[in-house]
Amino acid sequence: MTSTPLARILFTLFLLALARAQQDFISIDCGLREGTNYTDDGTGIFYTSDAGFIDTGESREIDPSLISTSLAAQYRNLRSFPVGDRNCYTLKPIAKKNRYLVRASFMHGNYDGAVMPVFDLYLGVNLWTEVALHNSSRPVWKEIITVATADYIPVCLVRKQGKPFISVLEVRALAFAMYNASDEARALVLYDRYDVGSSSRRILRYKDDAYDRIWSPFQSDAYTALNTTSTVANDIPMFQPPATVLSTAVAPANGSADVMYFNWSIKTPEEQFLVYWHIAEVKVLLPWEVREFNVCVTDYPNSCFSHYRPTYLVATSVYTMTPFSGRLQYSCSFVRTEASTLPPIFNAIEIYTLANFSVVTTNDEDVNSIMGVKSGYRVTRNWNGDPCVPPNYTWEGVGCSYRDPTSPRIVTLDLSANKLTGEIPDFLATLSSLTFLNLSGNNLNGPVPSALLQRSKSGTLQLSVDSNLSVYNSDTCTTSSCKKKKKSAAVPVSVSLSAVALILLVAGFIFRRKFGRRRAADSDPVVKASDGNVSFNLENRRFTYAELKSITSDFQNVLGAGGFGTVYYGRVDDDGKTQVAVKLLSQKSTQGSKNFKIEAQMLTKVYHGNLVQLIGYCAEGSQHMALILEYMTQGNLSNFVLGLEYLHNGCKPPIIHRDVKSANILLNERLEAKIADFGLSKVFYRGPNGEFTRIKSDVRGTFGYLDPEYSSSFTMNEKSDVYSYGVVLLELITGKSAIFHTSSDSPGISLVQWVRPFVSKGNIRDVIDGRMKENYDVNSASKAIGIATACTHPKGANRPTMSTVIFELKRLLGSSVHRIPERNSEYFTADD
Repeated sequence: MTSTPLARILFTLFLLALARAQQDFISIDCGLREGTNYTDDGTGIFYTSDAGFIDTGESREIDPSLISTSLAAQYRNLRSFPVGDRNCYTLKPIAKKNRYLVRASFMHGNYDGAVMPVFDLYLGVNLWTEVALHNSSRPVWKEIITVATADYIPVCLVRKQGKPFISVLEVRALAFAMYNASDEARALVLYDRYDVGSSSRRILRYKDDAYDRIWSPFQSDAYTALNTTSTVANDIPMFQPPATVLSTAVAPANGSADVMYFNWSIKTPEEQFLVYWHIAEVKVLLPWEVREFNVCVTDYPNSCFSHYRPTYLVATSVYTMTPFSGRLQYSCSFVRTEASTLPPIFNAIEIYTLANFSVVTTNDEDVNSIMGVKSGYRVTRNWNGDPCVPPNYTWEGVGCSYRDPTSPRIVTLDLSANKLTGEIPDFLATLSSLTFLNLSGNNLNGPVPSALLQRSKSGTLQLSVDSNLSVYNSDTCTTSSCKKKKKSAAVPVSVSLSAVALILLVAGFIFRRKFGRRRAADSDPVVKASDGNVSFNLENRRFTYAELKSITSDFQNVLGAGGFGTVYYGRVDDDGKTQVAVKLLSQKSTQGSKNFKIEAQMLTKVYHGNLVQLIGYCAEGSQHMALILEYMTQGNLSNFVLGLEYLHNGCKPPIIHRDVKSANILLNERLEAKIADFGLSKVFYRGPNGEFTRIKSDVRGTFGYLDPEYSSSFTMNEKSDVYSYGVVLLELITGKSAIFHTSSDSPGISLVQWVRPFVSKGNIRDVIDGRMKENYDVNSASKAIGIATACTHPKGANRPTMSTVIFELKRLLGSSVHRIPERNSEYFTADD
């Protein structure tokens, strides 16, 4: 039966929706025929062939007798590597500095009738894990969480015994706050991840888990299962376990037991472990019932989390801050406290080992250049992974120097007799450490780049090219006499992400005058972009880099630093009385440069007495980019904001800040607060009834201030800022940080989570900053806490708007109210 046009349209829309939901997924079916792709029936994940990610290996199919309707399509074929000791995939596109989950899956399927191999899996130059299979018909997967150090992730298979192979490769972008124990120097290797109390025997992954983590069901006679049909929200966005996993839990099978254990065994005591527990109350407790317990890795006091009381339908993740090791058997204990009338529970557990990624890699500039050679000339050698590291796996034709132990360099490059065509690219000269270059025996044409010739004549580079190229560039041939119209370079220049972002930053600087009325359009200064085709108006005062050096006394006084670069103190104007903060973009910035551009654009569009203002800018090429900002003498709030309400309701269209936190609220000498740092801001639009629309976005912000609803659903509106603002209010009231430690050996705890049980019991004095020493009005303090807890409600729909918050705060402070917004009293109840 043929489908109707409407059915085809709906199906197409369904596929497009899937593609958008998986825009940060890389899903590769290894060994799938080139040009082939499909959507998996079970998960809805879109898989593609691995042909565009690797140049070596051969496609094979598993034994047909092992293929069944229950076997996922990804395991029916594989890529085998009978040749070469190291074979690498290059997974891209990847955003440098972002955190990713990488998963490799294997099912031998008796594809070659040989004994199953043993091989090592590497992430770039760092050992990930060993793969040793024992069952040819059972899939095995390996997972790692890592921070990308480049715009691609190399996954390498290194031979030990037999022929390495792989069935599936998957990459999932994580929200930046998730699993922040991982960084560029260390990664988290999955040991186990369990959905405890599950009544099903099937694993959970996408779409239950937006990040496609695999959760295995865990059942035991030692436990009794608990569950709820209501949705469980996440209080802390650091891990975001799916609601389906959180809806089940376990308690001791003996309901009167005081302790419950979770055990596991390992092979080598040297492995360092980290454990993450996800806990939510799934039972409605009666007024006299209390569930309180201590969570520990048994006999490791530094891992303990004491007197924990789970919140109904709101999950909290607690975890070990310090890695532990030294044993072959471990146990997690959940111990009832004396105050508890109910046994302990937990909903899910994740166990990771820590992998130290300390191996040095080849110089970044050399890697970018050699990658350009590979892509432009379509080099078919096994040029994958790091060119120089490890030394016994250097690329064919590439010679390296290890004189600098922190950054190996490419010193020789032999591309002779490799059927190369086109012109020799100029950027080969950017391989500054290159001492030998052999391009002979190819079909190259055009001039040898002058930079290469000059290095050859100076004796710093031994250059070997075909005779026709050398004659063409002989000493008797001057630039004017042998000038030709050049074709496009055969090899594209590899440009770093930070350079691209800087170019975009130049094109995006559209400034507005801060003071006075706008000048006529014909008198606006105009600056041409580097390509000569794009112009844009620059209305604020423009500074040269030399002036910046003078303003900042040669960049002597550092105010702070971030992903964008460094902020310096300075003075402008003839009398030197105007104090400024000079935000200088670092050449090494990647994600920071993007946020830097956004902040520049936002600051030109908004003006309010409670927003940090733009004084001027510097834009000298792509080398020196800076914003000159109003200086706030008293630093930031972490060392009330009418500005935030203005962004939501005064701007047309409205703006969501997305990174409201005490560190981004600056104070001047009169302690007037102003909002700063608009690098993550987004423009929003209102619906037909004036309501904020919700938009889908990657999770951005700061751990501790992030809206839990935004973190779990990837959608946000102005209520996400309200949540963050509520955390700031709690910081002011309690004197504690958004994430703090209850003791020197305890893991971090959310301020929102810490406050909630005190407020529910009416213990206001236990919440107020102890330094107040009872010098406050209890009734006013209680109302202020009520406002803060209303702002931090887990569900955005139950939070007030910023207009309502400002109204309540003004009323609390006894200030005159010039504009009374519509107030919904349900936000501020006795429970708050």
